[in-house]
Amino acid sequence: MGALLRSEEMTLCQLFLQSEAAYTCVSELGELGLVQFRDLNPDVNAFQRKFVNEVRRCDEMERKLRFLEKEIKKDGIPMLDTGDNPDAPAPREMIDLEATFEKLENEMKEVNANSEALKRNFLELTELKHILRKTQTFFEEVSIYICI
Repeated sequence: MGALLRSEEMTLCQLFLQSEAAYTCVSELGELGLVQFRDLNPDVNAFQRKFVNEVRRCDEMERKLRFLEKEIKKDGIPMLDTGDNPDAPAPREMIDLEATFEKLENEMKEVNANSEALKRNFLELTELKHILRKTQTFFEEVSIYICI
């Protein structure tokens, strides 16, 4: 992986890419780590750009991954950390990843809700068990006094 240091020699280039090939070309260049991109339309609002929907989708997938990571760490489950950034997935793979993350997030939320419900039920039943024990003790004491 290259480094972009101030003392390194650089060349300013302008690429014109077809829309269909832009994703693949930019991801390959980004993975090389030898390029720096310059915004040629700084006056354009971020929400008016062509790629804003893809960025939102990526942000949403990142949010889901952070949620899943937090839940994994909370439960003390060890995670494999390769240290490397994986290659950028193809657009078709992004759709599959998005669906998988959505499914995992929904399942984890359901598991959390079920866990909370089970904890509430456990506490309720424990409370009722203690009440029954106290009332049983009370009635046993009362029956002893009545028999005397």
